Amino acid sequence: MVRKEKIGDKILFLCEMCGLGYLDEETARKCEEWCKKTGTCSVEITKKAVYFPSPFKKQK
Repeated sequence: MVRKEKIGDKILFLCEMCGLGYLDEETARKCEEWCKKTGTCSVEITKKAVYFPSPFKKQK
């Protein structure tokens, strides 16, 4: 189940599987469904992430 959390000055929706945060609940839900189904993160979905818990680091 997607978790809603205030991080900094933003309300984010976090994937409970990988911990990535999104600005909208729908994308976080898609991320969580993908993670549960495949055991991996989707590149297309994670492009929309705005919060990256350790050990994730956003590539520039």
